[in-house]
Amino acid sequence: MSFIISLTEKYQQREAKFLKRHPELKSAYAKALRLLAENPFYPSLKLHQLSGNLSDLHAVSINLSYRITLELLITETEIILVNVGDHQDVY
Repeated sequence: MSFIISLTEKYQQREAKFLKRHPELKSAYAKALRLLAENPFYPSLKLHQLSGNLSDLHAVSINLSYRITLELLITETEIILVNVGDHQDVY
């Protein structure tokens, strides 16, 4: 089962800024999005629920340093991306 990836306008702005600052991550970022759409539970994504003020969000890994935070609406087969950046930026 594939999932629909939804990009909010705010996310698209963050994504553009992130990729401009980190062009070397473009391939890894694209791979993470592809895997997310195919199977959000794919082991290398390291999907996990956040806690505290962000407890309604989840995060997946692009690599060891960079994450994507997201809302998962799995019952609707939709994944809404919220933020992208390094560990400090997204948490």
